[in-house]
Amino acid sequence: MKLKITLTALLLCAYISTNAQEISDTKFGKGLINFTAKDSSFSIKFAPRFQVRSMSSWDHDGNQYTSPEHNFIVRRARLKFDGFAYTPKLKYKIELGLSNRDVSGANEFNRNTPRIILDAVIKWNFAKNWELWAGQTKLPGNVERVVSSGNLQLIDRSLLNSRFNIDRDLGIQLRHKSKLGGDFVMREKLSISQGEGRNVTEGNEGGLQYTGRLEFLPFGTFKSKGDYSQADLKREDAPKLMVGATYNFNQGSVRERGFAGDYMFRSDDSLYETDVTTVFVDAMFKYQGFSFMGEYATRSAKDAVAIDVDGTPTGDVVLTGDALNLQAGYLFKSNYEIAGRFTTVDYDTVTGSLPQEQYTLGGSKYLVGHKLKVQADLSYTTVDSKDDNITFRIGFDIHF
Repeated sequence: MKLKITLTALLLCAYISTNAQEISDTKFGKGLINFTAKDSSFSIKFAPRFQVRSMSSWDHDGNQYTSPEHNFIVRRARLKFDGFAYTPKLKYKIELGLSNRDVSGANEFNRNTPRIILDAVIKWNFAKNWELWAGQTKLPGNVERVVSSGNLQLIDRSLLNSRFNIDRDLGIQLRHKSKLGGDFVMREKLSISQGEGRNVTEGNEGGLQYTGRLEFLPFGTFKSKGDYSQADLKREDAPKLMVGATYNFNQGSVRERGFAGDYMFRSDDSLYETDVTTVFVDAMFKYQGFSFMGEYATRSAKDAVAIDVDGTPTGDVVLTGDALNLQAGYLFKSNYEIAGRFTTVDYDTVTGSLPQEQYTLGGSKYLVGHKLKVQADLSYTTVDSKDDNITFRIGFDIHF
């Protein structure tokens, strides 16, 4: 399947290259192929990217650190297509994942097939400052999750994000922005989606998922959408701030993390359902090379412990609790950056999971911004203030 998709993409590139009537923006980082029809009836940009990294990890067994574990992986390998169709007011995005981590998760609810499709969404600007999105894409959740994995200032996202994000889903989104006076901008984002994550094909279990987000930008918009890109690569010449809050309600959730995790089956093969609520409050700040991102997340469930048909616990539990993530960095004029992060996660008692703290220090060299960069970071993690781990990672990103 992966081979077929790759060959299809290569054939498409060859076709466009030989039949294009207009090609522009072929500079590195602007897309491998940029094509606009002569009559301006559609456009397409093709931009493959991948991330490769090495990881070394040491666990503390109570007396000393154990021998390290080493791992080399292709963390992400993706094919991205975007552009407009018929009119510039109707945009689209398709993103396909090819790495093991991108396609894993086959189960009976997606016909036991690889989850190759990440994004397949259209965005219709039907009126001034209004957009309607339809398809599969990221929900308007915490800012760290919505930032592309290719635009991070550390090797990967935080523990807060991995435990509590709401990721992608299938549905519709309504987005609006307005000025409140001067440079002050407010953005509203609403979503109704299926509630079980991406690539689900076999009906809708439980209820739907409802998401609302408000964003306030008191000093105006960031350069090049920098509020959703980490590191101040544009070196904002005036302070820029975004403060946002998201409320997510997953009605009748059937998975341990709402949109993801194991399905909570009961002994009669039915699914346990419970309402799950997730709240995020976050901020992004940039000024003259300095950047800061802060996030708070909390998740609760009406009945977190899954109950079987006979009234006994099944062993499945919704992952509930809260987390705090603080991250900052400074970009030098040489395009070297140093960044640090502190994350703490505190799970509810019923989950059986122990609290975690993680401290990360990293450095990056941006050769062509986020499109071509080399990064490394070192993390120190504690579990219940007792068990320790040290992890060192180094890797690179290339994004055509």
